[in-house]
Amino acid sequence: MSEEKVNKSQPANSKSDWKKFFNYRFLVKNIPFFLFLSALAVAYIYNGHYADKLVRKIATSEKNIKELEYEYKSIKSEVIFRSKASELVKAVEPLGLRELKKPPVQLTDSTR
Repeated sequence: MSEEKVNKSQPANSKSDWKKFFNYRFLVKNIPFFLFLSALAVAYIYNGHYADKLVRKIATSEKNIKELEYEYKSIKSEVIFRSKASELVKAVEPLGLRELKKPPVQLTDSTR
């Protein structure tokens, strides 16, 4: 019969041990640790939000770079097209300038 009493009393002891572990004195004693854990949690959450924001910013920058690259290529091709000899002749014709048919004359100084 004494064995039955011991078996019945063990669950009660383990329950009371649990209550003894989380009492008021334990909580007050560990407040700095709990504050440290909460600060770590806040820092972890902030780091996640900061990373997401940075990824979005990088994506928009890459998009802008691609747009500028396309614009650069189109302007470059237009400049190359306009700098061809045939296009230059068409562009300066209204100004009265024409392409030379004979080579230019070289002037020399006769006093030397």
